[in-house]
Amino acid sequence: MFQTESQKLEGLIDSARPDMNIQEIVKIYYQVINVSSMAVMLKQTDSKPDLLEKILETEKMISEKFDSDIHPAIRKRLSVMIQQSSENLQSESERTKEQIESDAKLFEELRQNMSTREFVEQYENELSHD
Repeated sequence: MFQTESQKLEGLIDSARPDMNIQEIVKIYYQVINVSSMAVMLKQTDSKPDLLEKILETEKMISEKFDSDIHPAIRKRLSVMIQQSSENLQSESERTKEQIESDAKLFEELRQNMSTREFVEQYENELSHD
């Protein structure tokens, strides 16, 4: 099971790109957390040497590719998206019905981005406690 989940994570990491949508961001973080938790549990048991080697390889991949490159890029992109949405919503002008509907969509997008940023920051906080 660990090998299957770590291969799935590797595919997500390899296909990660700067313009991922919210669902893709949540999916990759979920998989990182899932595989990391499994690795911790498996290392506490008497694992076979080949499994232990796979665990260490996977942890290295998470550290070198995800934690060092992908995570900071996602965090930065979310901050930029939130800033842009906030600025768009704060612009003062008379609002037509269409603009009000558009603003409602922007508010929802802003809410999703802020919620996702909170999730990403919680991951980062866990990194700093390890």
